[in-house]
This record gives sequence, C-alpha cells and structure tokens, in this order.
Amino acid sequence: MKIALVQTNPTIGAFERNLQQILHWIGKAKQAGCDLVVFPELTLCGYPPQDLLERASFLDAHDRALADLIKQLDGITCIVGALERRKGPGKPLYNSAFVLERNKIAFRARKQLLPTYDVFDETRYFEPGTTSTVFPFKGLQCGLTICEDIWWSSETYQANPLKDLAIGPIVPDCLINISASPYHHGKLGERQQVFGQLCRHNNLPLLYANQVGGQDGLIFDGHSMVMTSAGILGATAAGFVEDMLIVDSDSWETAGGPPPEDSVAQVEQALVLGVRDYLHKTGFRKAVLGLSGGIDSALTAVIACRALGPENVLCVAMPSPYTAQHSIDDARKLAENLGCDFELIAISPAMEAYRAALAPFFTGLAEDAAEQNIQARIRGNLLMALSNKFNRLLLTTGNKSEMAVGYCTLYGDMSGGLAVIADVPKIMVYELARLINRQGEIIPERIITRPPTAELKPDQCDQDDLPPYEILDAVLQAYLEEHKSLEEIVASGVDAQLARDIVRRVKLNEYKRKQAPLGIKVTSKAFGPGRRYPVVQGFAE
Repeated sequence: MKIALVQTNPTIGAFERNLQQILHWIGKAKQAGCDLVVFPELTLCGYPPQDLLERASFLDAHDRALADLIKQLDGITCIVGALERRKGPGKPLYNSAFVLERNKIAFRARKQLLPTYDVFDETRYFEPGTTSTVFPFKGLQCGLTICEDIWWSSETYQANPLKDLAIGPIVPDCLINISASPYHHGKLGERQQVFGQLCRHNNLPLLYANQVGGQDGLIFDGHSMVMTSAGILGATAAGFVEDMLIVDSDSWETAGGPPPEDSVAQVEQALVLGVRDYLHKTGFRKAVLGLSGGIDSALTAVIACRALGPENVLCVAMPSPYTAQHSIDDARKLAENLGCDFELIAISPAMEAYRAALAPFFTGLAEDAAEQNIQARIRGNLLMALSNKFNRLLLTTGNKSEMAVGYCTLYGDMSGGLAVIADVPKIMVYELARLINRQGEIIPERIITRPPTAELKPDQCDQDDLPPYEILDAVLQAYLEEHKSLEEIVASGVDAQLARDIVRRVKLNEYKRKQAPLGIKVTSKAFGPGRRYPVVQGFAE
C-alpha cells in the first residue's frame, strides 16, 4: 500500500485556493498509485485561524469547502485536517482529522491535547476530544492523532492519547499524525528525539504530515517524515517547500538516509520563506529597506532579494554628516552584488530643518539621544513615504539583541511592516552573513569585519552603549529562552551588575516591542504573541 504525506502551504481563510491546492496534490497522489493521501492539521482553513473561528461566515465557508472536497474525492482515501462543529456545553468546535472515502466522512479523530503555551491558544476555541481513534485501512489498523497529541508529557497534560490507543480494543499497526508545527532553530532535533522515543516506547512506526509556509510571524517548515518502530528516521520530505513524501507500507521499516540536522542554513531558509509568504499573502510584490552599510541591513537585503527577486527590492542609503564614506560605498557595492535597485537620499537638509524648528527649545542644551533619534525618524519617514507612494512594503532591519534591550528608535528604524531579523540574535546575524558569503562575496567583507555602529554621532560604536554581543546574547538566551533567573545567570559567571543591567533593559523596553512591526520567529522564544509580559509592572528579581 502506498501512502502520500503531503505538506501544503495554505492561506488562512482562502478556502477556494486551499481546496484547489488539496485537489491538485490528490491528483498527484493518484497518479503515483497511492491508496491514501494525508494532509496537515486544519488544511482547509489554514493554521492558526485565531478569532476568525468566532465568525459564523468563516465556519460556513469552511463547511462548503469541505463538502466540495468530499464531493470531488474519487478513487483514493484522504485524511484532511478540518474544523468540526459541536453542540452542548463547552467550546463550539473540535480540531479534527477526517478520513474521507467514498464521498463521505468514514472516520474522525478529535484533537485531545490543546496547547496553550508560547504561540498557541487552542483552548480559546476548541473543545478537546476524549477518545483515541483507530481506523482500518487495507489490512492495517491506523492510529490517527493531531499534532500535540504525540507531544504528551506528564508535566504538561494528564491524559495521554497514545496510552489510550495502546490499551484500546484495537491495537494500531502504525500512527498517523497530522500537524501544523511551527519552526524554530533546534526544532528538527527536538522532533526527532520526541518522535523516536515515542516510536520505541509504543513499538509503532509514525507517519507525520506537517504544514509548510509562513503565517504572520510563524514559519511552518514541513519536513514531513516516516519514523520506524525502532525510532529511526526512514524518510523525510523537503523543508520549507510544498512536497509530497510517498511511502510504502511494506518498506517503511527500512532506515533511510541521514536525517536533516538543525543548521543556520535552515534559519536562512525560514527567513526567506517568511518574507516571501508574508508579502505575497498580503498582496505585496515589492519591498523597500534602508541600507546603512551595516551588517543587519545587509543581511535583510540579501533575504529580501532571495525571497522576492532582486528586481522587486529597493535599497535606500540615507547618509548623515556622521556617515562614513565607506558605509555608502559598501551599501552600493552590496546592492550591485545583489542586482537590486539602489538610491541615495541625504538627510542633512532635513536635520537642519529640525534643528531650526527646535532651536528655541534646545538652545544651550547638549546634544544627546533626542537629536540622534531625530535622524532615525527622518529616515523612517523617508522610507515610509517611498513605501506609500510605490506600494512597497517597508522591511525593518533590527536584530533580536537590539530589540531586547531597546537599542532602537520608535517611529524611526522600527518603522515598517515586517521586522525580518527581529528574532535573530546578533551573533547569529554574523553566522548568517558568513554562510551567505561561503560561495563568494555577496556581503562586502568590510561590512562583516568592521565594529557595528549606528553612526548617529561622531565615532559611535555599539559597544559604547552595549556589552560585547557575545556576552549580551548569552545572557539574553539564558533569560528569554531558557527562563533562567538573574541569580542563575550570575552563578554561571556573568558579572552581577552587567546581568542586572541587561535584565533591567529588557523589562524597561517592553513598551517599544509592543509597538514594533511583526517579526519572523526563528528562536524558541520570540518577542510577540508567544511572550506576553505587561508593560507596567513592579516585579524586581
């Protein structure tokens, strides 16, 4: 028996598009001689639909698309993730998997473990299922689960769906899991560890179909897979693209090639996919960004050109009197290497206009962050004007390290529609830049080797205001991603005063991040919906 695991890239609420996409892959699966085709979680509506689930018209459109799919299904059995309405006390919906055959819903599984951590909020919308599903197909008994159901841990959930499968009246021969599992750096290894242990413990092979594509700041990486009962990866689909993995029930216990490993290259793929899908799914085709001659904007420009094509990217250098000539030269050289458009707009006249307007108030006072921020806001206004006039989405270029401690300007360099590398720590920015240059210099070497600077005052350097990025990133990872306390961070060898100052800055700048553009999530804990802290708080560690 041949089974096709298909990872689709849906657009939330685009029911006709998503339906045609499903039918297209069903046709390919039939041509390949498959008996069963498996699609990801909530394939018809896309994941996560959030409060669209509270709109009756959205649910009606979903049900019409499901009815059309059932009507057009012929000659193959299909597992599709879909919404299921329910009545009675509790939530009005199940997150379900339907087994469709012979123009009807033959079997169904309802998601039992509803995650509420990080970016997930499923108990807001769904009622949990209460029973595990095993269905017969071509001589096999298939256990059907949905995403989180195979991520059970005793620390998180009481009920274990797989335990119910094992002690049920029918013991399955394999597990099928349909997922919409978001990507972050390290997730591939985490999945393989969890799934391998699951397969060995239950002595069952796993067939895993995962969504692919960008949705707001989330990236779904695909990497659908088959894992043997011994916990060995048998086969895997491609990452970050739509793909179909065909497996044969007679041979899925055969170990395949080496498993995909977590790498910085995958972070680059995720960022490219995130930019492409965010723009295309929101109706944009072109982007604009400020190119300073620094490494952050250089990396953002490369990602934008790879996502959209260099012909659709405009890079703008906006020098001030403090901008070094080599910054302009490096920005121009990068644009030439990429093949994208490049323009130069000097901001000195605008700076003089601001000085004149503010002179009655600022006379006699030393220049400080106020004047520096005006420069950033002039640049932000110029870029937003180009964005508005030419229908180009403005991409912001700040990294996670700066965003964490507020080394950024509201309504200045934070202006824009998408913060491409807002979840990329500074050290990883350098790793990505070196990766990009591995096959030849794209980012001019001086951009990578020169000390980072905002060039908002004479001889300025980031390290005048920030600790070395090696230390800053280590503290931020411990505090933000590993949830370590200040005491634990200091015990690891970090200077106590320095650690306290970094944590103080993180808390102090929550208000900036609340007003920041949406960013693409590539670490285990990004700023955004997965990290919810109050702006006003009095807690001191």
